[in-house]
Amino acid sequence: MGKQGRYKPQPTAPEKERVILVGVSTEKDRLMGSAWTLEESLAELARLVETDGAQVVGRLTQNVPTPFAKTFIGSGKVDELLGLVERLEAQVVVFDDELTPSQQANLSKCLGKSVKVIDRTALILDIFAVHATAQAGRLQVQLAQLQYMYPRLRGMWSHFAKEQTRGGIGSRFGQGESQLEVDRRLVRKRIAKVKQDLETLNRRRAVQAKARLASGVWRVALAGYTNAGKSTLLNALTGAEVYAKDELFATLDPTTRSCELSEGRKITLTDTVGFIQKLPTTLIEAFKSTLLEVQNADLILLVADAHDKQVAAQIEAVSKVLQQINADQIPYIVVFNKIDLLIDDELADLQARYPDAVYISAQERRGLDTLSYRISQAATQGEALITVLIPYDKTALVHMVRQQAQIIREDYQQQGFMATIRISQKLLELLEPFMLENPS
Repeated sequence: MGKQGRYKPQPTAPEKERVILVGVSTEKDRLMGSAWTLEESLAELARLVETDGAQVVGRLTQNVPTPFAKTFIGSGKVDELLGLVERLEAQVVVFDDELTPSQQANLSKCLGKSVKVIDRTALILDIFAVHATAQAGRLQVQLAQLQYMYPRLRGMWSHFAKEQTRGGIGSRFGQGESQLEVDRRLVRKRIAKVKQDLETLNRRRAVQAKARLASGVWRVALAGYTNAGKSTLLNALTGAEVYAKDELFATLDPTTRSCELSEGRKITLTDTVGFIQKLPTTLIEAFKSTLLEVQNADLILLVADAHDKQVAAQIEAVSKVLQQINADQIPYIVVFNKIDLLIDDELADLQARYPDAVYISAQERRGLDTLSYRISQAATQGEALITVLIPYDKTALVHMVRQQAQIIREDYQQQGFMATIRISQKLLELLEPFMLENPS
């Protein structure tokens, strides 16, 4: 036998936190026939946990008429959860629905100080904090985190409140309440500062958006459920190299790239933050400036994962968010991505249910010509085909025509620049004085 080493090698990678998921099915969910079953919603929550770098080791579910006011789940289930935490040596418990500050504090008290109790909202905020890279994205996540944390500060100082009820030395000074007020003041101040910084960025974005609007370039926004392949589609259509990965919320910061359609029209494509069911209201509010990219679009490509069993529910979830940000009146095309993962019968069934949609595989570049054609069709709606003769001294107008119009035919006449063009209604008024009724 050879000599054994004196020192045993130790792993250097940090151990993944062990997580238990908790889901509740209410009578309201059952009566309304929720598009997501409890199992499906927990499966998505598990993916969120994995995206955040932790490991799911157990699940606990309960059917109730309504959530319990004190601990969200019943007292018997709380005891069962405690036993599960101890048996599986879990460090984190994640609830699939948003907890009130008091529910979170009560659950933490029942499960012990060593166990973190969080909800879906906190988990999504944590993922966003890791994935936001641009300044605006980081500020937006920070604002949402602060707004989420503010009403939960009292629970953090509950141990001081216990001390005060005992009386005796130190109880007269109300140290817990004082610290709570200090923390609240600090958080309020930080929220105000982040809002101010965001407002500065928003003004800058508004100027940039105004410039894009004035350019007349047609704007297309990619919206869809997280991990539907929006970034991959942006890369396929524009040749960009935007970060794309098979995980939830791989990209958060909006990215705009330009491309040219087959008939020569220039458009911009903007990839936006992915949506998800039960998207926290705080995030929708915080990301409003990012979502303006969707609101200001001429066309929305609603990208869906054709291979996902919950694709119909995902489309519904995205539609709800578009309604919340007042973008549901913008024309849209449903784009089913990842058709390379479907068998023929599955694709045929999907096409029968959504006959007006476009079916693509961004990864394999299938169906992109059809999608470009549909974008072109949408862009030409409401446009006019005219012939203009613009004097040579109107160089700015000639430049505008070249930038904003689709030129069918052009010629340089003695009197000026003559062209047959297809142009939007908003630019028609500018060119009306130079229109030729019967061009020769």
